[in-house]
Amino acid sequence: MENSELKEVTAMPRIGDIAPDFTAKTTKGDIKLSEFAKDKWIVMFSHPADFTPVCTTEMSGFAIRKPEFDALNTELLGLSIDSIHAHLGWVNNVREKTGVYFDFPIIADIDMKVSKLYGMLQPNESETAAVRAVFFIDPAKKIRLIMYYPLNVGRNMDEILRALDALQTSDKFGVAMPLDWKKGDKVIIPPPKTLAEMEVRLNDDSIEKVDFYLAKKSL
Repeated sequence: MENSELKEVTAMPRIGDIAPDFTAKTTKGDIKLSEFAKDKWIVMFSHPADFTPVCTTEMSGFAIRKPEFDALNTELLGLSIDSIHAHLGWVNNVREKTGVYFDFPIIADIDMKVSKLYGMLQPNESETAAVRAVFFIDPAKKIRLIMYYPLNVGRNMDEILRALDALQTSDKFGVAMPLDWKKGDKVIIPPPKTLAEMEVRLNDDSIEKVDFYLAKKSL
């Protein structure tokens, strides 16, 4: 593989970037990312291939827990390097065998255009199958969080939902989340930026303080 080709395949957008735009065929019709799910968050995730065991468990997990994503104002968007016909066959097969229906669009990235655009193709893992990538995209189409898993390890749906909830809560209240935060836990208040703010913080008995720079409160 030439260096220029390798660079194209492994390039990836970063947290804080506007999500690269694209048009694609999906199991729910053609979409243009910049026009998709307006005013909503998007969780876009890739899987290596249709009709594969780990991918089936993951896609089923997304489908079963789709109401939780709906409650967080979030659209799901799947992807693999398979044809639209393979996608439809797989969706129907899983529904027939398990009763689980993949009721969200799955991109048919047969030309690998989107996979290359988002760094989902990583040659040391596979040159023809996308790794298990997850992109959290906010309503302004900015990438807020990225997860990558190898082909042989399934993702954790609880963590995907926890991280999505944490991002939205942080945005809404202007706070940060401590280790293992989940809904209902205390959040971290931004540290003071001046001596005056530090004195106010030190004298505030309404919050939980480890020290002036690390303080928590309930929402």
